[in-house]
Amino acid sequence: MLRINVNGKDRVIQEDLDPEIPLLWVLRDSLNMVGTKFGCGAGFCGACTVHINGQPTRSCQVPAAMVAQQNAKVTTIEGLGGENGALHPLQKVWIDMDVPQCGYCQAGQLMTAAALLKNNGAPSDADIDSAMAGNICRCGTYNRIKAGIKAAAAMAQGGKPAGTRAQGAPKDNDTHAEKEATHERG
Repeated sequence: MLRINVNGKDRVIQEDLDPEIPLLWVLRDSLNMVGTKFGCGAGFCGACTVHINGQPTRSCQVPAAMVAQQNAKVTTIEGLGGENGALHPLQKVWIDMDVPQCGYCQAGQLMTAAALLKNNGAPSDADIDSAMAGNICRCGTYNRIKAGIKAAAAMAQGGKPAGTRAQGAPKDNDTHAEKEATHERG
């Protein structure tokens, strides 16, 4: 039996688990919290990032038993926002600015970005690049991710809310043909 605090609630896992099972699999398989993704299984891609005691951590590399023994507090993408399903400012910006493409890596991107903004409310480009360096996006939306982080930081400091991408406007990583097709449609 394991007792783990996840998203502010104590969760008890009654199953007889291997003591080395990664936190990722306990979250996904035992607690049915599937927002945290399996990417590489080696801690290189960042798709499985959660917060453990406020620090971004690759959940595929941390034994769940260790988290339980340390009475650590785990926050997943499901717990990033506020009560009653309220979105975290980063999640709002991600939607408003149409940041994700396929979305697979975005839980890890958001968790890493949230930790960055918690510790640095006005990150420079270098700060963002450094914090996000371990998160891989196969779709290459790095420019939109960086813009989203900057917009969320500006909003948190009382700046203008992030704008939305106009309907049908080309994205920064659309192909030339896709941009031409968008231009021809409207």
